[in-house]
Amino acid sequence: MDGNTSGRPAMSQRTSNPASRGRSRPHPLPARATALPRILARFYIGLAVLAASVLLGTLAFRFGASPAPSWSDSFYMTLITISTVGYAEVVPLDSFAERVFAGVLSIAGFGVITFLFTSLSMFFLEADLDYTLRRRRMEKQIRKLRGHYIVCGFGRVGSNVSGELRVTGRRFVVIDTDEARLTAQLAHTPDLLYLAGDASDDDVLLAADIEDAAGVFAVTGDDSRNLMITLTARQLNPKVRVVARCHDVKNIPKLRKAGADEIVSPDFTGGMRIASAMVRPHVVSFLDEMRRSDLNLRVEEVAVPDAGEPVSVGDVRRSGDGFVVVAVRAAGQWVFNPPDDYLLEAGQVLVAMASPGGRAQLERALRQL
Repeated sequence: MDGNTSGRPAMSQRTSNPASRGRSRPHPLPARATALPRILARFYIGLAVLAASVLLGTLAFRFGASPAPSWSDSFYMTLITISTVGYAEVVPLDSFAERVFAGVLSIAGFGVITFLFTSLSMFFLEADLDYTLRRRRMEKQIRKLRGHYIVCGFGRVGSNVSGELRVTGRRFVVIDTDEARLTAQLAHTPDLLYLAGDASDDDVLLAADIEDAAGVFAVTGDDSRNLMITLTARQLNPKVRVVARCHDVKNIPKLRKAGADEIVSPDFTGGMRIASAMVRPHVVSFLDEMRRSDLNLRVEEVAVPDAGEPVSVGDVRRSGDGFVVVAVRAAGQWVFNPPDDYLLEAGQVLVAMASPGGRAQLERALRQL
């Protein structure tokens, strides 16, 4: 925004990884390539070789032996030869060539059957091993998180919350009792971090590293469970911000007493949205288009750091073009479209329209100025 003081700088498509703020943290590791497809391919190949051996042996015994045995005797002779069972020979092996063929067929068949059973055993062992390794890898990544969010409940509301966190570049962990629902989501988001369990359990929230979390979303479909999640989260980390979902408005005071910072009623919010769509259609359309844009634009808030001297809004604006300063929250008052000479001090909150990269750009500017 060099030299631009109009307060409406052009949005840039440059992006920056917001996870690089503060201390360096590793990116999510790519999902381990599972060996199950390879094992299944081996099993199918072995099955095809076994079928071909049975067919070849049946034809050889049927047309190679003298006198010619029946089809059933030829098939049975092939099976007992391949499996090395050793029952009575229903097809006489009188010549040296016939005995050599039977011996080779026996050795080959035994190898194919061993290969099949080995592949089948590996299939079942790999399924359990893959699950165990994936779970341990997730737990290790979760322990490395700082300033992340915990989404308790992965239903319709929880999945939308997770989607918003993902597109805005925020790290999060999902907790839900339905593990099948979580694993199904991996097909769409292979880097999803999740824990299967009850989020109102102390051990589950501790496993999600609530002590280092920035916020907790209690968004299950049960008000009583959301109440317990809020209470547990507040006890484990008094500083964490808790946003709770509530269906029955009579439970809102209880959630506030339990420690919820914000309480959202989907019915109330939906009603307000419907009314806004009627009386403020262009505003609603603008917000929807902003959310669906390729830049993932959002109205973000960034706190002014405690350290450092006061800086002007103009200095912040000239530090980059990935954001638009909208307002400043200072001493409980709003200052909309602040002038360039307005001084930003510690404890104030800057509100800006920005992409994930623009938000990181704004945070860096406030730290460096």
